[in-house]
Amino acid sequence: MSSPEVRSASLLKMLFRILVVDDDALVRSALAMVLGGAAGICLVAEATDGDEVPAAVDADTPDVVLMDIRMPRMDGLTATEMLRRRQQPPEVIVLTAFHADDQVLHALRAGASGFLRKETPPGDIVAAIRRVAAGEAMLASVIRQLIAPVAESEFPRAAHNPRQQRAAALLDRLSDREREVALAVGRGMSNAQIAGDLYMSVATVKAQVSRTLTKLDLDNRVQVALLAHEAGLI
Repeated sequence: MSSPEVRSASLLKMLFRILVVDDDALVRSALAMVLGGAAGICLVAEATDGDEVPAAVDADTPDVVLMDIRMPRMDGLTATEMLRRRQQPPEVIVLTAFHADDQVLHALRAGASGFLRKETPPGDIVAAIRRVAAGEAMLASVIRQLIAPVAESEFPRAAHNPRQQRAAALLDRLSDREREVALAVGRGMSNAQIAGDLYMSVATVKAQVSRTLTKLDLDNRVQVALLAHEAGLI
């Protein structure tokens, strides 16, 4: 089982291709400066609105799209939904000037792997990109600190609310072991942490997560976490 230091070192050796989408030229310029100084990250293209995203993705094949949530012609939610319907979509991190709101929540449900506030420190932006590009969702901060209050205000955890019933019904598709893994994912645990907690190999955890995503018809770990939260289980 690799240590966090070994995993961090291996991430630094990878080259991740990034597309920045924002209608504000100053934001694009600031992100270009941040990404330009980061090892293993290459800013391959910029777009000024969501309607430019499909062509940019076709031309430049980014691994991660930093997507502004509010743009004048096509917003980030719509653009994210379009991207995630592709056969091999890039990962999406939503950019927002605000704390989590309903649009961010909808983008996560559509398949975004996380979100960042625009004033996030440069080092944290780079770290988030590396995690998401390597297939590690931004779960702990997304679910525990920011998304949960929005989800609860949108659909309070009252008995028999429709979203909670739907979430519970979906989770009932899982075996007992898959359900344990899904709840651990919802708590923001890594595959290595889940393996240690549930006395499984990391390979078995990966297989369980993959089966869980297939059974629930979901794209990523963030959506699993949202579902577990909506079911009132975390």
